[in-house]
Amino acid sequence: MKIVMAFGSFDLLHKGHLYYLNESKKYGDKLIVVVARDVNIINFKGKSPLYNEQERVKQVRKLSVADKVILGNKGNIFDILTKIKPDVICLGYDQKPIDKEMRKELKIRNINAEIIRINPYNPKIYKSSKLKSK
Repeated sequence: MKIVMAFGSFDLLHKGHLYYLNESKKYGDKLIVVVARDVNIINFKGKSPLYNEQERVKQVRKLSVADKVILGNKGNIFDILTKIKPDVICLGYDQKPIDKEMRKELKIRNINAEIIRINPYNPKIYKSSKLKSK
């Protein structure tokens, strides 16, 4: 069974997120979506998400695309890789970490996963930062 992981904050869900998850699902047999913890979003983006982590998990589950939706780890965001050991990691076109950093973390954990960047879906309209500013 080929396991695909997709990551994100998924704050203010939109069609771009749905596209990202549907495209990610095409790369394997099982899609596991990791929703970022509130504390990690604050650390990365310098501000709190609009919706708390439990609400965001519920919203991603309601999309009915993922086979499993889980919260990421607090602290080291890459530790979840060791637990799941994915075959494929799908990231959004503008999502951090950069591929080089992800490859390094995979190597440290002795995981041989393919990294795939999913192309954007109409990013002039469906981009979280643009939608939040409206």
